[in-house]
Amino acid sequence: MLSRIVPAFLVRWFAGPYVAGDCMEDALAIADAGLRNGGQLATLDLLGEDVHQQSQVEENIRVYEGIIDALSSDPRFADATRRPTISIKPSAFTTGPFENVRAPIESLVERAHERGVGLTIDMEDHRWTDFTLDLSIGHFERGRDVGTVLQTRLNRTEQDLQRIPSGMRLRLVIGIYNEPAEIALTHKAPMKDRMVEFGRTLLERGAVVEFGTHDEACVERFSREVATAAPERCEVQLLLGVPRTRMINSLASGEWGAKLPVRRYVPFAVGWDNATAYLRRRMDEVPSMAWLVLRNLFASRADR
Repeated sequence: MLSRIVPAFLVRWFAGPYVAGDCMEDALAIADAGLRNGGQLATLDLLGEDVHQQSQVEENIRVYEGIIDALSSDPRFADATRRPTISIKPSAFTTGPFENVRAPIESLVERAHERGVGLTIDMEDHRWTDFTLDLSIGHFERGRDVGTVLQTRLNRTEQDLQRIPSGMRLRLVIGIYNEPAEIALTHKAPMKDRMVEFGRTLLERGAVVEFGTHDEACVERFSREVATAAPERCEVQLLLGVPRTRMINSLASGEWGAKLPVRRYVPFAVGWDNATAYLRRRMDEVPSMAWLVLRNLFASRADR
């Protein structure tokens, strides 16, 4: 695979725009800068899923506990309505069966609830779908500020939308995992069409729609055709490092219909080994990513 050919130092260079840094403080600083420069919100994510050692599980728990405590006590995030949320991947908390993640995630959910920090349980590949939905919806129905994610590439998602309760946060994405053709779409155009359609369904159900894509045409359609019905329950989410100044300005001004906030997904690592592993996985899943990174590096210079 391409990712195994690219040297680690070059992978790290590629990762630069997309990873906040190698410590929690770097991610907090980027979240604060986003708030001060344009009012962009953030969700923080520790890179460290697909663990193979129990020591990694324990480290991930410790770091997330630290993030939650820092967000709740840092004066930069005293306004709870603008405080960054956190995103967690279940596979970061088990070396074995799915069931092993219940206890550590419940502990983090309770800690976040006590400290006023929103938490999203991220969706991984299709094997995790039922478990993740059951877990996240269960915590939400217990009164916790817990959201989750659905991927429009999966054919099952249209039915899964019916499970999302009114008031729950739902990040809607295409999904980066390459899934078998018998259970998922394989072309991006219909995945993007589903995003707008599914966003409308979620909004009609009373959910909070976190629309996660960098496709400007898709975001404009969502803003004009869907979000105007309830803009207070909509936001657009973008990955750190992907330049979209025009889109952000258009959303903020209402040029595209609804005025919508933007939230940046801010991943960070504890040590660059995890950051390098993260980008290698993404390059495996999307072989064209090396070209996309180079294109975005040049685009970010032109976007300034």
